[in-house]
Amino acid sequence: MKIVSKIIPAEYERILQRPKEVQEGLEQKVSRIIERVEQGGDEALRELCREIDGRVPQQFEIPPYQLVLAGSDVDGHLKSAISQAIENIRTFHQAQLPMPVSVETMPGIRCSLHYEPIEKVGLYIPGGTAPLLSTVLMTAIPASLAGCREIIACTPPGAPPELLYTLSLFKMRVFSIGGAQAIAAMALGTESIPKTDKVFGPGNAWVTAAKMQLAGRGLAIDMPAGPSELMVIADDTAIPSYIAADLLSQAEHGPDSQVVLVATSMDIIRATMDEAGRQIEKLPRREVARQAMRQSLAICADNVQQALDISNYYAPEHLILSVREARKAAGQIRNAGSVFLGNFTPESAGDYASGTNHTLPTGGFARAWSGITTSAFMKAISIQEITREGLLKLAPAILQMAGAEQLDAHASAVLQRIQKPPEDVI
Repeated sequence: MKIVSKIIPAEYERILQRPKEVQEGLEQKVSRIIERVEQGGDEALRELCREIDGRVPQQFEIPPYQLVLAGSDVDGHLKSAISQAIENIRTFHQAQLPMPVSVETMPGIRCSLHYEPIEKVGLYIPGGTAPLLSTVLMTAIPASLAGCREIIACTPPGAPPELLYTLSLFKMRVFSIGGAQAIAAMALGTESIPKTDKVFGPGNAWVTAAKMQLAGRGLAIDMPAGPSELMVIADDTAIPSYIAADLLSQAEHGPDSQVVLVATSMDIIRATMDEAGRQIEKLPRREVARQAMRQSLAICADNVQQALDISNYYAPEHLILSVREARKAAGQIRNAGSVFLGNFTPESAGDYASGTNHTLPTGGFARAWSGITTSAFMKAISIQEITREGLLKLAPAILQMAGAEQLDAHASAVLQRIQKPPEDVI
């Protein structure tokens, strides 16, 4: 882990860089995958499965009975944990359902807004080195609450029983296909996999690149959600063993993950590094975590205020505030996917069961993008209704603006109505 003893704003861009893509030419390779799926459909998917995964499923769609049967191999304690997580996530996301709006902007003119679910949505469920059954909950629950008519889920071949069981808890079709090719299939459609209107879910650099490329062609996506990242801001009230555990919890996601500690003293950094060195030895995924830690940072800030400024520049996916008056400090956060306050709020809680969503923008995209919410599975439709009297009051403004834009037909659409309105028009 690289340690920076002092940092000034002019150095933020250079020091706070995300890890560069390990795979050279990734964008071109992803573009080729999309092209193959577009041209070859299911056959192209089979070839890609053979080349990338080393296995080709007999059929892409996993039968519902197979999902249900997987539950017999899942421990009862895990089932209870999943139920608790579902309850908390549903409670928080139910509260997010948007309310319709209806306003009379001036006498005789009523403007309204109501919300409709996106009809067909695709959910990407990572399943490579770590099958993320929690991502099923984070995407399927808000999609269901929003009322999406058709929900499609794609996950890499070889999904374990725990993941299959979790998928069985929701009304959706599940397909055994992963990576950039899964995103392409949900965006473009194949003989087996339906085309969807919007694609959700996190993934590796390949998945993120596919989402971004297809977004450029008109596919709606939730956000750029690539390799995981975490920033921890710590002052002298923080517990080094807790900080180390939090850093490692994200480092174990993958070698391309990045964790950043911004502390108000070198003592906190040294104590945390010592703890991380001890704790990492106990992790089954320690080699993965070590790779991520090598490209991660520890920064000594002058004070908590500078640490918050650094965080707002970096715009982390996850941000833990292990500082005195954490709630007050959170009021200064402008750019972050999800924020965790105090010493007893581990990032793991948000990953699994507290209720917030763990599908969040990465790579600095938290400056402009939000994590998944229930309204992300919906779209707003505006409605307006104007009476004859209302149009007479509004006409001067419309005519003036239409004239300024030199759009005479726009003006005519008003004049036709107000110059000689038929008596029987209501």
